[in-house]
Amino acid sequence: MVLEHVALWTYKLDELKDFYVKYFDGKAGKKYNNVAKKFSSYFLEFESGARLELMQMPKIPAHSYDIRKQFTGLIHIAFGLNSQEEVTKLTERLQRDGFEVIEPLRVTGDGYFESVILDPDENRVELTYKL
Repeated sequence: MVLEHVALWTYKLDELKDFYVKYFDGKAGKKYNNVAKKFSSYFLEFESGARLELMQMPKIPAHSYDIRKQFTGLIHIAFGLNSQEEVTKLTERLQRDGFEVIEPLRVTGDGYFESVILDPDENRVELTYKL
């Protein structure tokens, strides 16, 4: 059994798609539009085969939680990189490009070198390397 995909609602469909394509080498499929429901989406596929569905529909309410605090439910998306240097370089690139680093580079107790940034919708994205 495999995890097929994870989905995110957004008000910034094309911006979010471009973010995951630019920084994480996601390959975007054709944009799907359901005119009757005013629904649009993209599936992005990553090198590992994992997929991320980005969805937009006008009446979906915005989240009401403080993204700097932990809460129950889906909390982050994690990308495994090939080295500590890659984690450092991508973290620095994202920060230079204006994305907030909410957890700076560090070594975790379970053996990862990682950081956490916020995507354009303020979803947490972990950049990781298993030591």
